[in-house]
This record gives sequence, C-alpha cells and structure tokens, in this order.
Amino acid sequence: MCFPGAAMPRGFLARPFATARLDVLPLRVAHAARMAVVLGDPALHTFIGGTPDTPEELRARYERLVAGSPDPAVSWCNWVLRPRDTERLAGTVQATVTGGGEHAEIAWVVGTAWQGRGLASEAAAALVARLREGGVRTIVAHIHPGHHASAAVARSAGLSATSRRQDGEVRWQLTDTASDHVT
Repeated sequence: MCFPGAAMPRGFLARPFATARLDVLPLRVAHAARMAVVLGDPALHTFIGGTPDTPEELRARYERLVAGSPDPAVSWCNWVLRPRDTERLAGTVQATVTGGGEHAEIAWVVGTAWQGRGLASEAAAALVARLREGGVRTIVAHIHPGHHASAAVARSAGLSATSRRQDGEVRWQLTDTASDHVT
C-alpha cells in the first residue's frame, strides 16, 4: 500500500497489496511495453483528452514516475493491476500524497478489454482503504462530468461528488471528519 516510508520521514511508498481478484503491484519501468498495449485504445482518452502513449513515451513517463516527485513533500505512488487468473496487466491506480500525508489525489484506468468486470472499483476501494489506514484524511479524485463509469468507481470507493470543479472536472472527495468533532 501507499504508506509512510521508513527512509522518508514524510514520504509515502508504493507497496504491493492484493484484493479478492487482483495483485496490485508497484509500477516499474519494465511495465511500459505491456501497459502501452493495455492503454492503447484511443477510447480511453474520450474524457481525459490526448492520445495513447507509444511504448517509448510510456517508458519515459514511467521513468519519471518511478524516480518520484522532485518535491520531497509530495509522494507519487503508482501501481499496475494484475488479475490473479492471468499474467496480463489490466490497468493502473495511483495516489499523489501531500499535506504531510493527510491528503491524496487518486486516479485509475483499466484497459478497454478489462472494463465492465468491476476491477477499477475493486482496486480503487482497496487503495482508498489503505490510504486511510496510512493516516490519509482527505482523498480526492477529479472526474469528467460525463464519465459515468468513473463516477461509479469513485462512489464505490466511498467518495462523493462535490460542487467544486477543476479544469471542467467534478471534484469527488472523501474526508475523515471524525477527529474534527469534539465529544
């Protein structure tokens, strides 16, 4: 999971974890060629814009992600999703942890061939649970207002839509307010 790292006093590290059907493995540069195939469908960019990365572009991107954020107050935690019934990769989840470990922005993507099986919901819910176990109090995702499948993933992970927008996307949020109440 993404949790406080021993070597990084305020940093978080991506650690492997599992769900009922998935092994969620820390991203490696070596995943780029296989993930370029998984993420190669232009339809995946309908709501986020752009075009699929080539294997070379994805490799360069993964090199940057694996190297980590240049800002020591920001931790980039990235994983690939591998369904246990295959050796193939199916997608990714990620968390950018800030605020001394109290805030995370999350995202997910599942390749077209793997969609409709609940894998994104399963992975996102497990990621949120692990972030909360690690002390993250506010978890945010930004979702295009027309992307109903991604909204369903956010909802299943415990996030709720807010009235806030960023770059045209709806801010979904889960906030632990238990410690804000005086008893």
